[in-house]
Amino acid sequence: MRSIFILLLFSFCLESFSQTARLKTPWTDQVNSEAPLQEYPRPQLVRGTWQNLNGQWDYSILPKGSFPEAGFAGKITVPFAVESYLSGVQQTVGPENELWYERNFDLALDRKGKRILIHFGAVDWEAEVWVNGSSIGTHKGGFDGFSFDITDHLVKGKTQKIRVRVWDPSDSGPQPRGKQVKEPRGIWYTPVTGIWQTVWLEAVPVSYISSLFSMTDWENSVQAFYPEIKNPKPGQEVEVSLIESGKPVASFKAQANQPAPVKISNPKLWSPESPFLYEVSVKLFEGKKLIEEVKSYAAYRDIRMAKASDGHQRMFLNGKPLFQYGPLDQGWWPDGLYTAPTDEALLFDIEKTKEMGFNMIRKHVKVEPARWYYHADKLGMLVWQDMPSGDMGNRWEVRPGIIREGMNKDRTPESEEIFKTEWKEIINEFRFFPSIVVWVPFNEAWGQFKTTEITKLTRDQDPSRLINSASGGNFEMQGTKVVGDIMDLHNYPDPVMPDPGIFGSQNILVLGEYGGLGLPIEGHTWQLKDNWGYQSFKTQEELKARYSILLEDLSKMIPKGLAAAIYTQTTDVEIETNGLMTYDRQIIKIAVEELKKLHEKLYAK
Repeated sequence: MRSIFILLLFSFCLESFSQTARLKTPWTDQVNSEAPLQEYPRPQLVRGTWQNLNGQWDYSILPKGSFPEAGFAGKITVPFAVESYLSGVQQTVGPENELWYERNFDLALDRKGKRILIHFGAVDWEAEVWVNGSSIGTHKGGFDGFSFDITDHLVKGKTQKIRVRVWDPSDSGPQPRGKQVKEPRGIWYTPVTGIWQTVWLEAVPVSYISSLFSMTDWENSVQAFYPEIKNPKPGQEVEVSLIESGKPVASFKAQANQPAPVKISNPKLWSPESPFLYEVSVKLFEGKKLIEEVKSYAAYRDIRMAKASDGHQRMFLNGKPLFQYGPLDQGWWPDGLYTAPTDEALLFDIEKTKEMGFNMIRKHVKVEPARWYYHADKLGMLVWQDMPSGDMGNRWEVRPGIIREGMNKDRTPESEEIFKTEWKEIINEFRFFPSIVVWVPFNEAWGQFKTTEITKLTRDQDPSRLINSASGGNFEMQGTKVVGDIMDLHNYPDPVMPDPGIFGSQNILVLGEYGGLGLPIEGHTWQLKDNWGYQSFKTQEELKARYSILLEDLSKMIPKGLAAAIYTQTTDVEIETNGLMTYDRQIIKIAVEELKKLHEKLYAK
């Protein structure tokens, strides 16, 4: 009894702290804590039989190894991390504790002849799930989604119970964790623990379409689809149809779990200028009987490395070289941390980036919900996708020629396996989205290991995209060629480029990070003072003048072989004030139309 009292006191003491919003976005007060983020969470594979479980759950923070036998401490708003303002808790968990969730709900889905699945968009980091008292599985990974078939654990009647235990070692563990640390400082931010993407249920047939992705066969005018059928039966077939303006324009029927190459006459291309998307219907048949149909979409687009007429390797989109320019996008929010307060907020950053005249975003050491990439697909925004970093400790050194090299980290077998497993899951989950054109497994030697091996793993998982093996440095070489497709340097604040005499004939030359011009704006900062940028200014006019100079210097490098550049960054994040927008998204520091005029000159080079 005494131990139960201590655990309750521990939880209620944590609950007693007041929740305050350090900064609010325009969407903070629009969040319905009873039913937040109600949009369909998986736009790449849509079926109508689903149920959203976001909203009010019970929670407790308890010492690791304890169980919430005496009840829960209070309410938490799912899917906002417990450290965030929008969770309604705003408390740190720490590696010595575990976060527990529980919710009773009424099953609103017809389960007759169906299997009921529970989906978690993302939970950071280790999650064990119970349904009606039975442990149904454990998942490790903070950025990839996971699902369980809970059919056999449901009880009679509508009311069911879910319990989730979460443990996250933050930066004391070897797992991928991105920018979060136990003690935030500089470029390292508030820890994120627990459920941070939508939780939902789905009713499916016994045999069902569980995943889908496609690749463009540019030479043959084919869009090849790869539908995965769970629990297939002999003789089942899948029919994939492409639809334009409500009418089918091409289709292909294949055996279950076989590719479906759809031949397209006069295909419409997807690009930043014209982001055309075909609607897609995928039907599963058993003989003439239709088992199920799901809706999806596809883009006919090709990305590859090729030598341009100027003799330099370039990124070719749909057979033409395209200079790619975009911001480093951290994807953090002052109210929701990892989680945007609303779908409109999630869309906002991409819309503004597009309006500013950027054609690309580098999603930096974070993975977003599927709807973020859906919005990028619809808007025609190219995306470079980083793998979240972790298990750091190795460093690089600088030698002449601005080539950074360092030691690959000697990670434990467990650490290596954690990285490989999650990276493969991320690639498999997000290779659907045509906006993603580059995979970035390592950044600035942060936890980097076995670079050549990881590059091969990446290529094996998805041969249709370019690979930036080591953004910023710590390159592995094969002769005079960097492993992977891209030679990527970082430099602050001024732009630089790799030596085209060394790398120009074999790698795409990229400036992976530069800029970082800081401007703290009173009333819109995470803290009152001691905010910083790589180079700080006092007025918006000074910021714009310096940015214009950087851009002029950058433009001179394009004819010399520079193929892409990334400016740090989209928004301020916590004490970093390097953003083109403030952290609360209330102020854009350089007018959108002025940025667009500046950026248009880059694409004309």
